[in-house]
Amino acid sequence: MTDLPEYFFRVKENGATVFRVDTENRQRRIEMDPIANINIRNGEIKPQGDRVLTEQDRAEIEAWMAHRREVLAQRDVDDILRAVDHLNLVAQWAQSKATDAQLEEITDTLLLTMHDLRSVLVRKKAERLTSEG
Repeated sequence: MTDLPEYFFRVKENGATVFRVDTENRQRRIEMDPIANINIRNGEIKPQGDRVLTEQDRAEIEAWMAHRREVLAQRDVDDILRAVDHLNLVAQWAQSKATDAQLEEITDTLLLTMHDLRSVLVRKKAERLTSEG
Protein backbone atom coordinates (compact mmCIF):
# COMPACT_ATOMS: atom_id res chain seq x y z
CA MET A 1 0.00 0.00 0.00
CA THR A 2 2.99 2.31 0.18
CA ASP A 3 2.83 2.79 -3.61
CA LEU A 4 -0.34 4.86 -3.42
CA PRO A 5 -0.09 8.58 -4.15
CA GLU A 6 -0.62 11.07 -1.35
CA TYR A 7 -3.40 12.81 -3.29
CA PHE A 8 -6.25 11.57 -5.46
CA PHE A 9 -8.13 13.81 -7.90
CA ARG A 10 -11.70 12.80 -8.75
CA VAL A 11 -12.29 14.51 -12.06
CA LYS A 12 -15.50 16.49 -12.51
CA GLU A 13 -16.75 18.41 -15.50
CA ASN A 14 -15.05 21.70 -14.58
CA GLY A 15 -12.29 20.47 -12.31
CA ALA A 16 -11.93 17.93 -9.54
CA THR A 17 -12.43 17.06 -5.91
CA VAL A 18 -9.07 16.57 -4.20
CA PHE A 19 -8.62 13.85 -1.60
CA ARG A 20 -5.70 13.17 0.71
CA VAL A 21 -5.03 9.43 0.68
CA ASP A 22 -4.29 7.89 4.09
CA THR A 23 -3.12 4.32 4.59
CA GLU A 24 -1.40 4.91 7.93
CA ASN A 25 -4.29 4.06 10.24
CA ARG A 26 -5.05 1.29 12.71
CA GLN A 27 -7.29 -0.65 10.35
CA ARG A 28 -4.69 -0.40 7.55
CA ARG A 29 -7.40 0.47 5.06
CA ILE A 30 -7.38 3.23 2.52
CA GLU A 31 -9.09 6.39 3.66
CA MET A 32 -9.68 9.30 1.33
CA ASP A 33 -10.23 12.62 3.06
CA PRO A 34 -11.70 15.32 0.79
CA ILE A 35 -9.58 18.44 1.17
CA ALA A 36 -10.62 20.75 -1.69
CA ASN A 37 -12.68 21.35 -4.81
CA ILE A 38 -10.95 22.90 -7.78
CA ASN A 39 -12.18 24.61 -10.91
CA ILE A 40 -9.91 24.19 -13.94
CA ARG A 41 -11.50 27.01 -15.92
CA ASN A 42 -10.98 29.81 -13.43
CA GLY A 43 -8.19 28.30 -11.32
CA GLU A 44 -10.21 28.47 -8.11
CA ILE A 45 -9.19 26.21 -5.23
CA LYS A 46 -11.81 25.91 -2.48
CA PRO A 47 -10.79 24.09 0.69
CA GLN A 48 -13.41 21.69 2.04
CA GLY A 49 -15.23 23.01 5.10
CA ASP A 50 -12.95 24.81 7.55
CA ARG A 51 -9.82 23.11 6.26
CA VAL A 52 -6.67 25.15 5.70
CA LEU A 53 -4.55 23.82 2.85
CA THR A 54 -0.83 23.44 3.40
CA GLU A 55 1.78 24.77 0.98
CA GLN A 56 2.34 21.18 -0.15
CA ASP A 57 -1.40 20.72 -0.74
CA ARG A 58 -1.52 23.87 -2.88
CA ALA A 59 1.65 22.93 -4.78
CA GLU A 60 0.29 19.45 -5.59
CA ILE A 61 -3.08 20.87 -6.64
CA GLU A 62 -1.53 23.54 -8.84
CA ALA A 63 0.78 20.99 -10.48
CA TRP A 64 -2.20 18.71 -11.16
CA MET A 65 -4.18 21.62 -12.60
CA ALA A 66 -1.33 22.58 -14.95
CA HIS A 67 -1.00 18.98 -16.13
CA ARG A 68 -4.77 18.63 -16.54
CA ARG A 69 -4.92 21.78 -18.68
CA GLU A 70 -2.22 20.31 -20.94
CA VAL A 71 -4.13 17.02 -21.25
CA LEU A 72 -7.37 18.82 -22.08
CA ALA A 73 -5.64 21.01 -24.68
CA GLN A 74 -4.13 17.91 -26.32
CA ARG A 75 -7.55 16.27 -26.37
CA ASP A 76 -9.07 19.35 -28.03
CA VAL A 77 -6.56 19.16 -30.87
CA ASP A 78 -7.06 15.41 -31.18
CA ASP A 79 -10.83 15.90 -31.36
CA ILE A 80 -10.40 18.44 -34.18
CA LEU A 81 -8.10 16.11 -36.12
CA ARG A 82 -10.72 13.37 -35.74
CA ALA A 83 -13.33 15.80 -37.08
CA VAL A 84 -11.14 16.34 -40.15
CA ASP A 85 -11.05 12.58 -40.66
CA HIS A 86 -14.84 12.43 -40.30
CA LEU A 87 -15.30 15.21 -42.85
CA ASN A 88 -13.15 13.24 -45.28
CA LEU A 89 -15.26 10.15 -44.61
CA VAL A 90 -18.44 12.18 -45.17
CA ALA A 91 -17.10 13.39 -48.52
CA GLN A 92 -16.31 9.82 -49.55
CA TRP A 93 -19.74 8.65 -48.38
CA ALA A 94 -21.50 11.47 -50.25
CA GLN A 95 -19.59 10.67 -53.42
CA SER A 96 -19.83 6.90 -53.37
CA LYS A 97 -22.65 5.59 -51.17
CA ALA A 98 -25.24 8.24 -50.28
CA THR A 99 -28.69 8.05 -51.77
CA ASP A 100 -30.46 11.13 -53.07
CA ALA A 101 -32.80 11.00 -50.05
CA GLN A 102 -29.87 10.86 -47.62
CA LEU A 103 -28.14 13.76 -49.34
CA GLU A 104 -31.36 15.77 -49.29
CA GLU A 105 -31.63 15.17 -45.54
CA ILE A 106 -28.13 16.39 -44.61
CA THR A 107 -26.96 18.76 -47.34
CA ASP A 108 -28.32 22.09 -46.08
CA THR A 109 -27.27 21.52 -42.48
CA LEU A 110 -23.82 20.33 -43.49
CA LEU A 111 -23.31 23.22 -45.94
CA LEU A 112 -24.31 25.80 -43.30
CA THR A 113 -22.02 24.17 -40.73
CA MET A 114 -19.09 24.16 -43.16
CA HIS A 115 -19.81 27.78 -44.17
CA ASP A 116 -19.81 28.84 -40.52
CA LEU A 117 -16.56 26.97 -39.86
CA ARG A 118 -14.94 28.45 -42.96
CA SER A 119 -15.98 31.97 -41.91
CA VAL A 120 -14.48 31.52 -38.45
CA LEU A 121 -11.24 30.03 -39.79
CA VAL A 122 -10.80 32.77 -42.41
CA ARG A 123 -11.47 35.52 -39.85
CA LYS A 124 -9.04 33.99 -37.31
CA LYS A 125 -6.35 33.55 -39.97
CA ALA A 126 -6.77 37.19 -41.05
CA GLU A 127 -6.47 38.29 -37.41
CA ARG A 128 -3.25 36.27 -37.00
CA LEU A 129 -1.78 37.68 -40.22
CA THR A 130 -2.72 41.24 -39.24
CA SER A 131 -1.19 40.90 -35.78
CA GLU A 132 2.02 39.39 -37.22
CA GLY A 133 2.49 42.05 -39.88
